[in-house]
Amino acid sequence: MSVADRPQVMDPDWLVWHQSPKTPAYVPPPGAVDAHCHVFGPAAEFPFAPERKYTPCDASKAQLFALRDHLGFSRNVIVQATCHGKDNRATVDAVKAANGLARGVATVGEEITEAELAELHEAGIRGVRFNFLRRLADFTPHEVLRRIADKVAPFDWHVVVYFEAPDLAELKPLFSSLPTKVVVDHMGRPDVRLGTDHPQWRAFVDWMTEDEDVWSKVSCPERLSLAGPPYGDVVPFQREIVETFPDRVLWGTDWPHPNLKGHMVDDGVLVDQIPRFALTEELRRKLLVDNPMRLYWAD
Repeated sequence: MSVADRPQVMDPDWLVWHQSPKTPAYVPPPGAVDAHCHVFGPAAEFPFAPERKYTPCDASKAQLFALRDHLGFSRNVIVQATCHGKDNRATVDAVKAANGLARGVATVGEEITEAELAELHEAGIRGVRFNFLRRLADFTPHEVLRRIADKVAPFDWHVVVYFEAPDLAELKPLFSSLPTKVVVDHMGRPDVRLGTDHPQWRAFVDWMTEDEDVWSKVSCPERLSLAGPPYGDVVPFQREIVETFPDRVLWGTDWPHPNLKGHMVDDGVLVDQIPRFALTEELRRKLLVDNPMRLYWAD
């Protein structure tokens, strides 16, 4: 069977997202933004990419917006997932359907034209994503990524990067050469077993200290934790980033938790984790309202 003939059917070891998350005890401030989430398909309308590394369950825009309301949030930033490749139709469709309450992050190739970028911008796209996890994406030469960044910079977009902590030293020269803000997914996926004094984590904090164009999402404790819910072993990492760089942090659910196979994530538990690492109302407002609004709704 060729990759183009792969069935649009969920992988057998995939966990369907939580169907009845708890109502969070923590109430986010008015205007709060879930700044990292996805839509998948539905495959019958928006087929998954033939070259994808995994096949998820359907997770529609209507289901995402229902979760947004249930959790007490007002807006979403919808990030293109690797299972859709460079076909951004599902993400764009969801952003448009939100009537101004969503923005998007796309995946594009160097062949994209200025007119196509302008069309995406008009639809609500405000960034592009570069994925460096080898199990999720094929290698793209760094010079190609630089050319893509050069194309999106005039639109005042940013670049979202997804990598693992041991790879930062190799990737940092590329990131530092980009003509845009750089937003790091999930704090660069630190190994929480090593603690916050480990050189890998200190290198990440040092990089954010040196470069004021680097932002970080303090999201996805469920991917980093060894302890499991409520993910207390991730809190010291989140808290350091939030307190050290309060004007350059974002938070998101990562719904519907793509390619996660350890446990079914309760998004209400994720929301209730926020006050554990953002200890003051001022920090929480910056994290959930001021920063994402400045980055995604500046216009």
